[in-house]
Amino acid sequence: MIDNPYVIKTYRYLRLAMVGLVIFLLLAVLIEWWHTDPRCFQTTLSAYYYTPAQAVFVSALLAIGICMVVLKGNTEIEDVLLNAAGMLAPVAALVPTPGVGDCWSTPVNHGDTPANVANNMTALLAVGCIVLVVILFVANRQGWPPATRVGVPLATVLVVAFGLWFYAGRDSFLTGAHYVSAIALFVLIAVVVLINALRYRRQGDGGQVAGNPYSIIAGLMALSAVVFGLLAWLTPWQHAILWLEVVQIALFATFWLIQTKELWDDGLRAMPAAGDG
Repeated sequence: MIDNPYVIKTYRYLRLAMVGLVIFLLLAVLIEWWHTDPRCFQTTLSAYYYTPAQAVFVSALLAIGICMVVLKGNTEIEDVLLNAAGMLAPVAALVPTPGVGDCWSTPVNHGDTPANVANNMTALLAVGCIVLVVILFVANRQGWPPATRVGVPLATVLVVAFGLWFYAGRDSFLTGAHYVSAIALFVLIAVVVLINALRYRRQGDGGQVAGNPYSIIAGLMALSAVVFGLLAWLTPWQHAILWLEVVQIALFATFWLIQTKELWDDGLRAMPAAGDG
């Protein structure tokens, strides 16, 4: 629990900003669909990068990533996972899916994609290295608190791994980096939701699963991943991944709405006392 009202307001604004950004993204896609043949969808949400919704797609993912990094998690592990997810979101934004699709109201001249990725990823990796140096300096001054001992190595692995992949395997990076970052991003978010579900039950606020909103969100995330994943694998339906992404991002926004409501007056959930497990 936080006593400073300005800090509490900042938490509210950050959480609600992510909800607003998801709505922003979905509305841009909806408007693009409205100006296209109503029977025509891109096969994935990511493929709307190649439509007039491109600017919103990229900017919304970048902003969501920043919000997740800036937002302090309720627990140290949640904070580390949010930071990692926030680092992956810009990669998913700046490296488009290789599937251009064939459904748009107006073709978008997206330029030379390899050149765009080369420029933007170089800048992103450079910023990542600068931030790591700053974090190392701050962590050393603070005596390396527990979260930093996990978070800094994880952040370093992400920067180094994507950097090596980008420079040593550019062709495979162009075809696979979006998928790897997007899937890892959704998995990390799902783990954060699960942590909140377990912590909420531990507080005694939702002893039954039906009364625990985080458990419901976590269950729907897992169920939708299985159902739409099987549909994409076993059937010729081309839009299974599109609807999986839409459902997952809608659940992501719902999670932040629920947490905003729960922690409206507190900012952060009270940390467990020593010995509570």
